[in-house]
Amino acid sequence: MEFSAWPSVTNPWHTLVEEVQHIEAAGWKGIWIGDHFMANLADTSGPWQEAWSVMAGLAALTSRLRLGTLVTGNTYRHPAILAKQVAQVDVISGGRVTLGIGAGWQENEHVAYDVAFFTAPVRLQRLEESVQILRSLFDNSRTSFAGRHYTILNAPLAPKPVQPRLPILIGGGGEKVTLRLVAQYADAWNVAGDAATFAQKSRILDEHCRRVGRDPRTVHRTAAIMLSPGEPNDRSHLRFTMFSKPSDLVDLIAPFGDAGCNEMIVHFNPSLPLEQRKEFWTSFMQDVTPKLG
Repeated sequence: MEFSAWPSVTNPWHTLVEEVQHIEAAGWKGIWIGDHFMANLADTSGPWQEAWSVMAGLAALTSRLRLGTLVTGNTYRHPAILAKQVAQVDVISGGRVTLGIGAGWQENEHVAYDVAFFTAPVRLQRLEESVQILRSLFDNSRTSFAGRHYTILNAPLAPKPVQPRLPILIGGGGEKVTLRLVAQYADAWNVAGDAATFAQKSRILDEHCRRVGRDPRTVHRTAAIMLSPGEPNDRSHLRFTMFSKPSDLVDLIAPFGDAGCNEMIVHFNPSLPLEQRKEFWTSFMQDVTPKLG
């Protein structure tokens, strides 16, 4: 199992740069950036950096880390515009980008910015069309596509991504539609939840792969975990799994590997001081990953 970090875009730019460069030096495989415009809370006044702008900046300021979005909401950007952004960031990075994309779910930002939200079935229909358009624009000299929601006519994409096949990750655990889309179109997959949920959804993904004639082993499977130091029974940080010592994390993460997780994405409480976060990124790689294989 590989390990990537999920730093927060709620911290200032200079702080994020210092943290990400430390993550790279500490030996993590990559970073994943959340793509939202505001918090999903009553108070939306705090800063929230825009994901693809951040990705472009970090692409120029790192040399080894893979860079991905966890995940871009398909509703936020037309797929042709998104393809241009992604390809350009891949060029800047020298070929280190994964496009993480999902149907979109956070309603408050759609309302605030007048972005059409649609029903869940329509959002999934639009996602299915978008990933086909994105794949074609990345791979082909010209793309034409006539769908229910998008029409692309003889569209070029230049410059192309540096990677011969830029990976597309689809996020979500919907068993009837989302996992089918992963099996049909995605190079990678991410799902939220504990190890038992991951294992259950992974088995269903295997079934979808078999139905479309795909080897399930060709899907790169990722999970994410949100961590904060403290007593494990502390309920004051409900978004985070609390831990008191590294061995807690070994016991927590190992079942994901047993369930077939290829990459664990770790989010560490961004409200803690930067120096504490940097210490965590280093100690995790030194004390935890060697015990997980």
